[in-house]
Amino acid sequence: MSKTHEIKAESRKDEGKGASRRLRRALFVPAVVYGGKLPPQSIQIEHNTILLAAKHEWFFSSVLDLNIDGAVQKVLVRDWQKHPYKQQMMHMDFLRIDENAAVRVNVPLHFLNQESSPAGKTSGVVISHNLTELEVSCLPKDLPEFIELDLGDLKPGDIVHLSQIKLPKGVELPALHLGADHDIAVVTANTVKEEVEAAPAAAEGEEKPAGDKK
Repeated sequence: MSKTHEIKAESRKDEGKGASRRLRRALFVPAVVYGGKLPPQSIQIEHNTILLAAKHEWFFSSVLDLNIDGAVQKVLVRDWQKHPYKQQMMHMDFLRIDENAAVRVNVPLHFLNQESSPAGKTSGVVISHNLTELEVSCLPKDLPEFIELDLGDLKPGDIVHLSQIKLPKGVELPALHLGADHDIAVVTANTVKEEVEAAPAAAEGEEKPAGDKK
């Protein structure tokens, strides 16, 4: 992990839909922490804390230090519910992790140098990102916030597969252990050919315009 991210929370005893509604009106997000050797714990987090953190990729793909009443637990965001149209987080689930056991997390992909690549400079080439995140497996200490894919050498017609992505030390792609069929295309650079419709031929027997002697 390149950086520590701490989220402050408080324990709560009131549960149920009514209690959750009261928390939201008080600008808190109801949440649950579960997993590991400890029982599930109900907590509450200030909504602004969640709102600001959720604007960053790391919030959903990094190991977080969840500080509950002064005691820190290492967790991952495992589920969240947002209001259908308001800028409001309704509920969150956090999973406790074992720092000595591998975790599986979806990590964002960052595409570099696409516009300056041969494919990016060629007219009529469409570069498609078939994946925007990768499921990785690693120890929590090795979990990257994102993975960079350099497309500087991408040429028209090229395909970049999972197996071609350079991974940080200690990070694996579980999909590659499932066989060659799972080595899917991450990026493609396809040339789009413009189709020019031919002018319709004159129908047989159709009179030519006056003055046309040909």
